[in-house]
Amino acid sequence: MSSNLLVVDLGNTNIVLGVYRDEELVSSWRLATARERTADEYGILARQLIGNAYSKLDGAIIASVVPPLNSAMVLMMRKYFNVEPLFVEPGVKTGIAIHVDNPQEVGADRIVNCAAAHEQYGGPTVIVDFGTATTFDVVTANAEFVGGVIAPGLNISAEALFARAARLPRVDIRRPDHVIGTNTVVNMQSGIYFGYLGLVDGILTRIKREVPDLKRVVATGGLASLFAEESEHIDDVDPELTLRGLKLIYDKNRVVTRRARKS
Repeated sequence: MSSNLLVVDLGNTNIVLGVYRDEELVSSWRLATARERTADEYGILARQLIGNAYSKLDGAIIASVVPPLNSAMVLMMRKYFNVEPLFVEPGVKTGIAIHVDNPQEVGADRIVNCAAAHEQYGGPTVIVDFGTATTFDVVTANAEFVGGVIAPGLNISAEALFARAARLPRVDIRRPDHVIGTNTVVNMQSGIYFGYLGLVDGILTRIKREVPDLKRVVATGGLASLFAEESEHIDDVDPELTLRGLKLIYDKNRVVTRRARKS
């Protein structure tokens, strides 16, 4: 008999929902993160997206970097799907040893990405996650998270430019055909795109100096595909990396979760 699992990546800008039927990710959706939404509003949205085909869930797992929304997510899962979600937090088995100064300050999504990347690619591997912030995480061949880099996300950087320069318009973020633009819009697109590409490749160049036996650089997140082809260092784009990591961690903890429910 097949089972349905809801996986949730709760980020500062977007909430990504996915449904696994057994080992297959059958659907995924991206919502804007709105802290003022209630559990009922999220529940109605989730039920509309998921529909009747997968509305009976056997479990759920959440990686959250927005603690104020955690209680709403729990209430939504209980009321609309009749499941108790598992949060990726200290005490949950992830398969990743966290070797940094303060393990509790590491975002759950970063550990989830490391778990999925190590399972898929081995190590040492760098995961570049293009989100609200762009993170660079290093996982070793022995499944150890040894640290990384956090940079302002592309959208944050662009919004700062629009907000602080009165005469500069808001522009679409895309790769222009030429670095040298002949009008203000293309000038800005060039600076935003190639400037951020330089940030990404500059950081990866320095990481490779510190990790000379690096095996793979994997990009994920909403803007990963925008930079992957131009980057000198990104080897793969894996848009489902975080959702797959959530499934992997849920499976590692499934027996423990079931025991807790029975006790």
